[in-house]
Amino acid sequence: MKEPIADLLDHLLLERLEENLFRGDSRSIGYRSVFGGQVLGQALTAAARTVEGRLAHSFHAYFLLPGDTQAPIIYDVERIRDGRSFTTRRVVAIQHGRAIFNMAASFQIRDEGIEHQAEMPRVPEPEELRSKAELNQRAAQNAPEKVRSFLLRQLPIEFRPVRPTDPLHPQPQPPQQQMWLRAVGPLPDDPQIHQAILAYASDFPLLGTALLPHGLSFLQKGARAASLDHAMWFHRDFRVDEWLLYAMESPSASNARGLSWGRFFTRDGELVASTAQEGMIRRP
Repeated sequence: MKEPIADLLDHLLLERLEENLFRGDSRSIGYRSVFGGQVLGQALTAAARTVEGRLAHSFHAYFLLPGDTQAPIIYDVERIRDGRSFTTRRVVAIQHGRAIFNMAASFQIRDEGIEHQAEMPRVPEPEELRSKAELNQRAAQNAPEKVRSFLLRQLPIEFRPVRPTDPLHPQPQPPQQQMWLRAVGPLPDDPQIHQAILAYASDFPLLGTALLPHGLSFLQKGARAASLDHAMWFHRDFRVDEWLLYAMESPSASNARGLSWGRFFTRDGELVASTAQEGMIRRP
């Protein structure tokens, strides 16, 4: 078996079928359907493969149907606009002849302008915290077999939560969480790869922030959740193989939907990206 990070890099290396048409493999990481972060990373990669000399500064995406983990995904890129400073692409992900996802992504040349940013939360350093994988190993000791295999899966991203929660016995707490994250191995220098992998990683804990005040977990029997949309903005350069702090909060949940947003900071306190997501959440 390949190392998780090498497998993820291969996963993002799409096959070009035509000038604006790409094919990506599907993977199962313990969910019933294709993990949303996979589609985000692959779609952003497909769009970037049609752009030269510019990096993505934002994307806005909608999840339309659950993805089939046993079938490849076709990414159809439409070249909406090529301007002097900005480039716009539209991507539709297709399986079995149906659109399962669409994304609008915008790319920009490097430019100078005004600058300010939000302040980074004060949290312990990652070396002072236990990894999510270690915490899951302890939780898996008393978990049913199906849940145990999910908890013990190997991921290409390491997470170190500032305030760990018990996924099997959650307790109500404020709708905020922070965790450090980084790739489990070194990555190439290509900044587009780092953007795609950060998009992939951003989908793991974000929607769960909306569950915190209700004492709910995705592992509870009968609980149902699904990402509806996902947006991301890239502000400054970063590397995902170096520690980034992911600070998340959920301002609202209603009508069986939960909204969460997050910000990514380097260890030096530089704000490098922001994200937002709304998802369907139904109680057990």
